[in-house]
Amino acid sequence: MTVLKGARERWVRTGGVELCVAELGDPAQPTVVLVHGYPDSKEVWSQVAHRLADRFHVVLYDIRGHGRSSAPQPLRGGFTLEKLTDDFLAVADAVSPDRPVHLVGHDWGSVQAWEFVTVRRTEGRIASFTSMSGPSLDHLGHWIKRRAKRPTPRRVGQLLGQGAKSWYIYLLHTPVLPELAWRGPLGKVWPKLLERVERVPGDGYPTASLPMDAARGAWLYRDNIRPRLRRPREDAYAHAPVQLITPVDDAFLSERLYDDLERWAPQLTRRTLPAKHWVPRSRPDQLAAWITEFVTVNEGGRPAPAATGRHAERFGGQLVLVTGAGSGIGRATAYAFAEAGARVVAVDRDAESAARTAEMSRLLGAPAAWAETVDVSDEQAMEKLAAKVAVEYGVVDVLVNNAGIGLAGSFFDTTPEDWRRVLDVNLWGVIHGCRLFGRQMAERGQGGHIVNTASAAGYQPSKALPAYSTSKAAVLMLSECLRAELAGQGIGVTAICPGFVNTNITSTARFAGVDPEEERRRRKRTARLYGLRNYPPEKVADAILRAVVRNEAVVPVTAEARGLRLLHRFMPGALRAIARMEPPV
Repeated sequence: MTVLKGARERWVRTGGVELCVAELGDPAQPTVVLVHGYPDSKEVWSQVAHRLADRFHVVLYDIRGHGRSSAPQPLRGGFTLEKLTDDFLAVADAVSPDRPVHLVGHDWGSVQAWEFVTVRRTEGRIASFTSMSGPSLDHLGHWIKRRAKRPTPRRVGQLLGQGAKSWYIYLLHTPVLPELAWRGPLGKVWPKLLERVERVPGDGYPTASLPMDAARGAWLYRDNIRPRLRRPREDAYAHAPVQLITPVDDAFLSERLYDDLERWAPQLTRRTLPAKHWVPRSRPDQLAAWITEFVTVNEGGRPAPAATGRHAERFGGQLVLVTGAGSGIGRATAYAFAEAGARVVAVDRDAESAARTAEMSRLLGAPAAWAETVDVSDEQAMEKLAAKVAVEYGVVDVLVNNAGIGLAGSFFDTTPEDWRRVLDVNLWGVIHGCRLFGRQMAERGQGGHIVNTASAAGYQPSKALPAYSTSKAAVLMLSECLRAELAGQGIGVTAICPGFVNTNITSTARFAGVDPEEERRRRKRTARLYGLRNYPPEKVADAILRAVVRNEAVVPVTAEARGLRLLHRFMPGALRAIARMEPPV
């Protein structure tokens, strides 16, 4: 079965083998060549290829001995990096004889592509190279030698850590056993293992050729690993721009392998992705976005504004939606993601404020930013927003449910209408966002993250804030429940619990049970107190980005929020005593 629908096929002869080459898109556009790894065939790239085909001429080929390509005879010595380079040049000459190609490799596709982009005979044929989950064997050899020559405790730990991750390489060097395993039980259970462990969707991949591909592909390791690690090349410098995409949860490769990569790839762009090894299957949207951006820039297109934030490697190109983005924490959060290179959807009930946030986000580094006007408490309006975002911008990678309103006053002064309004915005607004955008994340099957802005008031009882505290406590528990439900789908959920943050929520908060004049006085007094505390919303935004990167569950922000959280856990009686105190308003 093939999952490359609509592909045009051709055969390329080289070095005694015939390679099956598939093409998508317009041949007049820049050519992107996708090289698969082990134990895969070209179909591993199908989801990425179809996403790129609207913009580029996309080429995929089964490497020798895999998929529908023929195998060298004999197998021993037939998979050397030199012969794989011959194959690549033959494919490149066939599909793009007059223009250099943009190279993308995963796993062993990346390992061999490092060879392509560092040998002299390919100079001028490669316009750019995107690498993921596969280091250069030459770079790896030097990495090992430097750490073995000067074995500090940290370097020894790195060697031992990568050695443990490389357990499968030792097995593949044993004679006969790998072939028997792949043609027997391992070949049968492998698709289910990928679905369960790597969260790879079972949609026609792997193909029926898997057992034979994996058995033959063992010679990739046997023909190359030992010779190159013993005698790594000294001239393995990339002669084209390189984009490195590192899945941070890769079970087979340590992030530390790439610590010295700038030495070998002077034109290096780094990206990190919260994913496991098989990212072409688990995160095709993000890969397609990054590849498109990198190819466009290296074709002479206008580059996007440079991302300057500390998390630019992590969020570059991702789609982030922030509610309540017109001011305060929401606006600061939108700006922080923009500085990290994310695409931003700024949502607010005030159209002008949302537009200002979107405009500034573009100036700060967002490749694109849009303003959307909606009241988060309006279920139908939120449903329309979710449908529009999915169609026009894509599925959201990070959702920040931040919109909220304040209400102070005793329980008996708080009317049913007051309760409805606070719960509609602070709780139901979060529920609508999680339900609609979270479902899109789950159905896409590529992970994501949801951030819900709760409050220290969610675990700090107060006789002055019964409605507000109740709404935020509900958001906190909702986040915990949703985190448990979505963990198996690679979607993280975080509850952010700020304390006293200097935002305009104090100037718009309502005070139940008082006349308008007294309400104005209390607003002014509260705003002054928050101003004296002067904790900026930008620090909350930093905490939000950090929480997404670390996949944290509950994050108290500000010293008082952290202190109250400790009292809540270890001294609840003290917290109840504080709750009886008269508020300073």
